[in-house]
Amino acid sequence: MQESLCYGITREFEGVMIMRKIIRLLLFILVTTIPYSTYAILSMELTRGVAGAIPIAVVPFAVQGSTPQDISGIIANDLQNSGRFKVVGKNLLSEFPSTADKASTEYFRKLGTDSVVVGRTISLGGDRFQVNFQLLDMFRGKGAASVVIDKNYTVPGSDMRKLAHHISDLIYEQITGTRGVFSTKIAYVVVQRSANSSTRYLLEVSDQDGYNPRPLLDSPEPIMSPSWSPNGRQIAYVSFENRRAGIFLQDIMSGGRRLLSEFPGINGAPAWSPDGTKLALVLSKNGSPNIYIMNIASGGLTQVTHDFYINTEPAWSPGGKILLFTSNRSGGPQIYQANLSNGAISRVTYDGDYNARASYTRDGKYIAMIHRVSGIYNIAILDLDTGTMRVLNSSVGDSASPSLAPNGSMVLYDTVYGGRNVLAMVSSDGRVQLRLPARNGEAQDPSWSPFLG
Repeated sequence: MQESLCYGITREFEGVMIMRKIIRLLLFILVTTIPYSTYAILSMELTRGVAGAIPIAVVPFAVQGSTPQDISGIIANDLQNSGRFKVVGKNLLSEFPSTADKASTEYFRKLGTDSVVVGRTISLGGDRFQVNFQLLDMFRGKGAASVVIDKNYTVPGSDMRKLAHHISDLIYEQITGTRGVFSTKIAYVVVQRSANSSTRYLLEVSDQDGYNPRPLLDSPEPIMSPSWSPNGRQIAYVSFENRRAGIFLQDIMSGGRRLLSEFPGINGAPAWSPDGTKLALVLSKNGSPNIYIMNIASGGLTQVTHDFYINTEPAWSPGGKILLFTSNRSGGPQIYQANLSNGAISRVTYDGDYNARASYTRDGKYIAMIHRVSGIYNIAILDLDTGTMRVLNSSVGDSASPSLAPNGSMVLYDTVYGGRNVLAMVSSDGRVQLRLPARNGEAQDPSWSPFLG
């Protein structure tokens, strides 16, 4: 079997060759043991932004009483880290209006800020807070600023960061025309080695910016490939507890979970159908790894591929009529598609000798994937209309496990930076790049949630 598709041998299936590290989502490989601090917070760092980013001033909110969160600071970080905005914050401002009628159009026009965010936070006592914010357009009106958005909220202190992300989403959508993803979440796998050399694997969920990490599962055996349900309430993943691969379904809020698949051999790469009723997965219960579709309610299986090749990493089209998957049927790993209505299988990628882990953008016009360039595994986008492949990120280390934001604007992935695995993001046009290095360790196998609420 070709070396380009071989990565390791699982303890359970000795002798069965499986994918390289770059396509870890085969789900029957063993995770490399790496140190990680369980409760580390990911710290987002913008490494490349858009030239000519939209200037916007975020004025520190006026605060009456004390507040547990700096809402305006969170909004400023959100917008700055999107790479689409050049944020003028408190360190560059000399005027601090809290309402539109106090904002000097002359002052902000001289700063060159097209838009200005102002607001107030008032403590109501009993851990209740009233928040008012306004988005102002300083160039739309002839004299006074034009109020584009004016909202009032009353929330508990525990929801203030969530509210800040919601406000960022409103601002982002108003100015760019694209729904923001600041209120979404990410799931990822971490690995923790203690001083006595025992290893623990954790499945964590955090806010999109890395804050509020929460472990869903802590296990002495590998956990792989988290996959969000379309409604964002559940995650499917692979766990090697009991020394064999099984696919589990876990509820985000309650923590309750159930075993979906534990056939002999490989149980891997779960992918939700757009309607949330089915999972595409990889099974080797009849020999070679093939793609199947499972009805979640009944457990019934439909086999999609029927051959002796390695077929893995299924991903649904937005309409649910096509499955992308990785296969070595042409020699090296390439992307293929299976038409679920007639069973026809056709090759999708031809550029390069290594393409894997593909997924559609929300509009179905592009496919994000891992693409090898000069021996380095990078994130790339394939334009299905033109057949053009475009590499998005500039990385000195291999990149893996791409996951698209629900608005299609960004790709979340893991890569090697400074000798360790970190999470990173790149915009779908390649113009914005961020890193989310864990402060005390490493993270891998990320998955971006759908829109929540």
